[in-house]
Amino acid sequence: MTDDGERGTPGKGLVQGLAVTLKTMTRRSTTRQYPDVEPDLPPRSRGVIALLEENCTVCMLCARECPDWCIYIDSHKEEVLVPGAARARQRNVLDRFDIDFALCMYCGICIEVCPFDALHWTPEFEYAETDVLDLLHIAVEAGLTPLRALGEVGRRRGGVLAGELRATATMAALGVPRGQALDRLIRRCPSDGVTALVAAIRRTERHGAPLGPALSGLAADARTQRAQRLRERAARAAPKIQLVVALLLVPATMLLVAAALTAALL
Repeated sequence: MTDDGERGTPGKGLVQGLAVTLKTMTRRSTTRQYPDVEPDLPPRSRGVIALLEENCTVCMLCARECPDWCIYIDSHKEEVLVPGAARARQRNVLDRFDIDFALCMYCGICIEVCPFDALHWTPEFEYAETDVLDLLHIAVEAGLTPLRALGEVGRRRGGVLAGELRATATMAALGVPRGQALDRLIRRCPSDGVTALVAAIRRTERHGAPLGPALSGLAADARTQRAQRLRERAARAAPKIQLVVALLLVPATMLLVAAALTAALL
């Protein structure tokens, strides 16, 4: 029925809705494969509060003005010789700057009160890590040995791979040579990622190369490959979905329209 009380064209609303559906079907999908594909956020996004260390003078304004008291700063004083001055001057040197983001309410007061623009917003917003390589990177950067890092990540994370990492660390702790334990890990988990991980650990033990950057690179490569697989899978699924719609949804819709028109005419 129209606003004037007259009967409208039967099935007009249904046809208009289907027209919108068919128009959308022909467009390219804009779905983002998050978290495998990171979103493009604007530069002024309010994510993590970052510190520009060279601008910080340890004035403590941010820590004093923080309503949640979630900023922790440690520093020490150093003497600086100034040419022509009667005596050396002292300056504060930053030792530690931490923000407890579990307490932070992102009010931005610390950024506003900083007189030297040492604090600023960044578009980074992800705090949790779920990938095994990222967790290993964090554990190694925290000071754990490679095998102990394997054990901690395997203990805290579920899954088959985590169980194998935990078993490898346990075998090494029980006296099995590290080489044999790592070889067993490769045999039990024959994948390119595990092989590259074991190779990075062996380079660290043999040549003293830092393991943290190697793990970070492996994690980035793994994310790129995973995102590529998802894009390929989505591209293969699109024609199948369109075929199902063409064979099932369109005929069913036409039957509904025909039924509505028949009922209106009769």
